[in-house]
Amino acid sequence: MASSSSLLGLAASFALLSLFTPSSCFDPTDISYNDSKVALSWQSGSATWYGAPTGAGPDDNGGGCGFKNVNLPPFSAMTSCGNHNLFKGGKGCGSCYYVKCLGHPACSGKPSHITITDLCDGGICLDAPFHFDMSGIAFGSMSYPGRSNELRHAGRLAIEFARVPCQYPGRTISFHVEQGSNPNYFAVLIEYEDGEGDLNQVEIMERRSRNWVPMRESWGAIYRLDTSRPLNAPFSIRLTDDKNRKLVARNVIPANWRPNTIYRSVVQYS
Repeated sequence: MASSSSLLGLAASFALLSLFTPSSCFDPTDISYNDSKVALSWQSGSATWYGAPTGAGPDDNGGGCGFKNVNLPPFSAMTSCGNHNLFKGGKGCGSCYYVKCLGHPACSGKPSHITITDLCDGGICLDAPFHFDMSGIAFGSMSYPGRSNELRHAGRLAIEFARVPCQYPGRTISFHVEQGSNPNYFAVLIEYEDGEGDLNQVEIMERRSRNWVPMRESWGAIYRLDTSRPLNAPFSIRLTDDKNRKLVARNVIPANWRPNTIYRSVVQYS
């Protein structure tokens, strides 16, 4: 939980920021508060950064969750590796957090919105219960304007963080059929789920079937199904989060599906 001084600082930030019109969360450094956000439970952690100073972290703009082009919207390079307590064996992929740094003159005290897109599983990431190894852009966003380089030169920082619901305005849940998928092996990357529930189960239903078949978590946010016979498309996919909320994307994968193709559903967690 936050200290009394932290809560007073947060309340003061709320009073100031409430004078402005809230903007879309697609601007990842412009955060508006409401009562529910003020009531968030802040925890202590640590943070470092890696990659290019103004980059998204990984050289290929990907990461251990399987997401592609995290340098582009909606992630906009506001991404981070999480240690094992944050990555959660892949179930933490796509989780959203507010983070703010402490104890450095360049720290603004204003939270930045980041998304877990990768795993940090060694070295400094094992030294704290919760450690974020952030992109250069995300790390620098915790600074006062014009002082991002100063903050990045600080190295490791103490932070406070809070889990928040993800919000992707105007986007529905997307399914990226992975390269290498074929009639006997189907793998799909699941992206852009609103809310803060982690996925507990992903199931698939074939054409002319009434049975939901569990898919296996392959790695990160990628789930797969291996079969001894060809699968019959179109496929429906059912998601169950850790709050047991179920969401069905009916016939989201068409009969003529192709590998390395994104199929967008018409559903979203509200």
